[in-house]
Amino acid sequence: MRYSETMERFSDMLSVGGKTNSLGRANDVVQIVLDDQTRLDELFACMFHDDAWVRMRAIDSFEKICRVHPLWIEPYVEKLLRDLADCTQPSILWHLAEIFIQVRLTDDQQTRVTAWLRQLLSTVQVDWIVSANAMKAVTYFMNKGAMTRDEVRELLQIQQGHHSKSVRKKATQVLELLDN
Repeated sequence: MRYSETMERFSDMLSVGGKTNSLGRANDVVQIVLDDQTRLDELFACMFHDDAWVRMRAIDSFEKICRVHPLWIEPYVEKLLRDLADCTQPSILWHLAEIFIQVRLTDDQQTRVTAWLRQLLSTVQVDWIVSANAMKAVTYFMNKGAMTRDEVRELLQIQQGHHSKSVRKKATQVLELLDN
């Protein structure tokens, strides 16, 4: 039986499997959607589930699908910006940063995404993995001409003061690349 032939609900699949901080059956969900794009709406809805672990696994699955079929995700960009960019769950935020560099954005969406990234990186209070993915994204948008080298440099300098050694190291490495 192909994955797409199963009618198990994604919310149920994403709520079980291994430790709570594991991806559980997220890869099964990815395969089902890759086999049956019509189930993408169901997966999207799981990003608003009451359970934070279901939300985390859902956004992880959504981002993995985006890597394979970014065009499938583009119709959701506006909803992602409107409904998820202001959330406080780090696992949502770091995956959004990844998604936003994989899809085509309108000029307005790109402006909103870069403003969102500036907000994330304007403080060292940001989660370490959110910071790492946001730094990757601002570099991407700088290379596209959507952000200036100076504003990216300023954000990276802020992140050099982050509590995480890996964030400080990444910020310093990217700054060195900017200056060469």
